[in-house]
Order: sequence, then C-alpha cells, then structure tokens
Amino acid sequence: MLTEELNSIYQTMGIDKKVLEYSQEIENNLKERFVKIDRIAEFNQLKVLKAMQENHLSDIHFAATTGYGYNDIGRDTLEKVYADIFHAEDALVRPQLMSGTHALTVALAGNLRPGDELLSPVGKPYDTLEGVIGITESRGSLAEYGITYAQADLLPDGGFDWEAIKAAITPKTKLATIQRSKGYADRPTLSVEQIGALIKFLKEQKPDIICMVDNCYGEFVEAIEPTDVGADLCVGSLIKNPGGGLAPTGGYIVGRKEYVENAAYRLSSPGLGKEIGATLGLNAPLFQGLFLSPTVVASALKGAIYAANLYEKLGFGVLPNGTEERYDIIQAVTLGSAEAVIAFCEGIQAAAPVDSYVTPEPWAMPGYNSEVIMAAGAFVQGSSIELSADAPIKPPYNVFFQGGLTWPHAKFGILMSLQRIYKKGLIRL
Repeated sequence: MLTEELNSIYQTMGIDKKVLEYSQEIENNLKERFVKIDRIAEFNQLKVLKAMQENHLSDIHFAATTGYGYNDIGRDTLEKVYADIFHAEDALVRPQLMSGTHALTVALAGNLRPGDELLSPVGKPYDTLEGVIGITESRGSLAEYGITYAQADLLPDGGFDWEAIKAAITPKTKLATIQRSKGYADRPTLSVEQIGALIKFLKEQKPDIICMVDNCYGEFVEAIEPTDVGADLCVGSLIKNPGGGLAPTGGYIVGRKEYVENAAYRLSSPGLGKEIGATLGLNAPLFQGLFLSPTVVASALKGAIYAANLYEKLGFGVLPNGTEERYDIIQAVTLGSAEAVIAFCEGIQAAAPVDSYVTPEPWAMPGYNSEVIMAAGAFVQGSSIELSADAPIKPPYNVFFQGGLTWPHAKFGILMSLQRIYKKGLIRL
C-alpha cells in the first residue's frame, strides 16, 4: 500500500484516492519488468561511459566556439563519441540540425540526386516528412529536384510485405528510409532485429541501396542500435532520447563515412562539410545529456508500460499492449472521443513542472493534416523525452504519450491524465 505521507501529497496535488487505489496494484505487478529495463539501461550507460573514456573526454571539450567554429575539438570529440556508441564510421552531431525532421531532410538531400528514387518499405512516413518528400506539395521538396518516391505498405498485422517491397525496387532506387517508431500510424514499432532483417532483404535485392533508419524515440531502448544490424545511416533528434533532457536543440546523423560526409556538405556547403559549425557553448549539455540518456530513457519506458497497463485494464485499446516488448518510448492509447483525448492532454499538462497552469487546445499545427493537441510543459520547447502527449483530433482518437525525465514524474503525469478523464465522467473506477 501507499505510505500515508505519499498518499497525502498525491491527494494535495489533485489525485483522488480512488485513482491511487486503482493504480497501485498495477504498479506492483510491473516490478519484474522494471528490473529488466534497468538492466538494459545499465548496459547502455556503460556503453556511453566507455565511449567517453576512450575518447579522453575532458573539460576542455566544453569550451565555446563562435564564428566559423574551425577546430572545435569539443564538437569533433562529441561526434567521435556518437560514432563509437553506434559502432559507426562517422557522425554528424550539430545544434544546427534543428529537429529530427531537419536531420532526416539533410541526410536525404545529401545522398539523393535528380533521377534517384526514394523508397519507404514500411508505409507512409511521419506527417512532417510528407512535405519534404513531396507527397504533399511543398516548396523545396525532393520532388522539385526530380527525386521520385515509392512506397510499400506494411501488412495488416504490421509485418513486412516482402513481395511488394521487392516489386517496388527498381534501378532508380537509391535510398530506403525505414521509420522505426509508429509516429501517428496505427502499426507496431519495429525492433532492431526486424530492421536488420529488412535491411538484409533490401541489400539482397539491390546491394548498393542506402538504408537509412529514422531512429527517433528508439535510442537506448534496446542494447543495440540499427547501425549494429547493417543500417548505412541512422538519424535522430537530440531533444528526444539521446539528449537526455539537457540538450537544448540539435540532431544527429551516424553511419558510413561517405554518407555522413554527404549530409555534412548539405548541412553547411560543398567543400566545407564538417569543418565548420560553431557550438556556442552547447557542448557541455550535449555531452551530459548523452551521459544521462540511458537512465532517462529507462524512466520514459517505465512510464509507457505503466500507462499501457493502466488504460488497458479500463478497456481502452493500447499499442503496444501491456505485456509486449518495447522498441520505442511511445505509448498509443485509443480513447474513442475528442473529449477524452483533450482531457488526457489536459492532465499531462497539469502534471508539468513548466506551464502547468496552461490548458492545451487543438490547433492547426504546420506539417499536419488535421488539428493536433499537444501537451508539454518542458524545460526545452518541444522536447519529447520530457513528459508530453500529442494527438491528431480525428478518429479513432488515438493519443500518443511519451517521455518523463524521471519515473516518478512519468507516473504522476499518467495518474493526472487518468484523473482528468475520471473527473469528466468518461470512465468508472
């Protein structure tokens, strides 16, 4: 049972005794799973530590550079650390990569040329990439530069449609983009093992195809990364998992040296590539956030599993379900109504350390094809490794929960989401 003091402070912060009593049994049943998550975090923590030690990280690497950023040894060491952690040949880790979408755009534009074709063998990519590719008309898209796009959808059970993928590969196919996480799609997240099998199949059909993985939300969830199973490029955002909540901005691209360099030439300019790019004193939080990332990701994973079990027991659809293995930090809950989605997000916002007094509302967010509600009282704007939730306001009314820099905060956020739905009479306990 909850101690009297803990029970009391939860109630003073707005959680009913009935909500607490309902949740306690579920938490008790998750202890064994949480131990397993901590073991993976321990392994990944040592992997990060080893990379920092072997690259002789020192406080000199935290110094600020300005202007062109020539000879920024902190930046160069950070990229060596990332390359070692991902067992890759090279890395581009920069604050100038403004988001995961931007990092993916740079990697794609750096490695595709007019006449090439981009293939997605895992269905339609995340909404914000539609304009990048040219699925939806947008100025500066890959389509405007004569780069075509092909797609093979996943099977109804979320598996790969091997025949459709094989048929989609042509002599023009240059690069395959593999989205690891579900995004707003109603499909399972891919494990690193599944990604490895897909890459192997793609290379058997066309040995020179570049395989790029959108690794957002997946870093440090498993003991291996996509570059360990053949990915030529692996791309992500520093305000998600690998930034550990401390990175104020940035993205990363790791993989084969040739392809990383191509991306660097696109980010800066031909002939300059990785040689320029001032870090403006950001190296310290980028290193420290990376160091904390394995345990921060573990906290977010515990929150996702807790949310799945809490809502599944109430009869809501959840993806993944309460017992499935986890391959990213995102938990989808099908709430069935706009009212319930809004109440859920209001609860997440109310649990935040920043802007807890603000009420989130649906709005027409750029890059999305429906109104979206987002809840995030974060220290870093848009940081989805911090406690956050977002949802498109459209059937079947899925809400996507992720993050939590600490397990107690993730837990509180989930309880507050349940509290808001309960208070509006949308569930019975």
